[in-house]
Amino acid sequence: MNTETLIARKLLQINAIKLNPQNPFTWTSGMRSPIYCDNRVTLSHPEVRTAIKEAFAKQSVVFGEIDMIAGVATAGIPHGALLADKLGLPFCYVRSSPKEHGRQNQIEGELRPGSRVLVIEDLISTGGSSVEVVGVLRREGHIVAGVMAIFDYGFAKASENFMNIDCKVISLSNYKTLIREAGVISYITEEEQKVLESWNNDPQNWYSKHFGN
Repeated sequence: MNTETLIARKLLQINAIKLNPQNPFTWTSGMRSPIYCDNRVTLSHPEVRTAIKEAFAKQSVVFGEIDMIAGVATAGIPHGALLADKLGLPFCYVRSSPKEHGRQNQIEGELRPGSRVLVIEDLISTGGSSVEVVGVLRREGHIVAGVMAIFDYGFAKASENFMNIDCKVISLSNYKTLIREAGVISYITEEEQKVLESWNNDPQNWYSKHFGN
């Protein structure tokens, strides 16, 4: 079983990813979606978080020599720390905005000038938070080797955003693999699989097309 399929199956088994095409979830953005992903759940399952750590370590070699692992606050922090420990590398994390008190840090941790950094994120939708972190690190004079995430929805917007900043990105698993695997293990029916595939093709208009409002 390849990494994409393995991680997809484990996320489904522990309900880190929930699929509900009949009663869609409402995301923070207001978009209605038949999928909800909460990778924080993986931290409560030693076998799953270890599988993610090992997969991250294996995939990290494609980025070449790395000086530092950086987690995207907040969900990328624990997985980034686990990977840093596995690789014997320093760790830091990057906030979405500087603290409003104390030293007003946005990057928490010690980075040597010009460090080559690998960014760890838990989930990529449009890639906005990861792109922001890449920008913060680059403005501070560091070299971003790339971004790794546990799961990627596979939106064209995310690919465009990472391409615009010339940043390599790798995800352990993705939406298309997840839906295919959900069908294989009978987590969803064949009809539900078709509905879920249609959402990924046009997420913005999917709800109105299927529910008429």
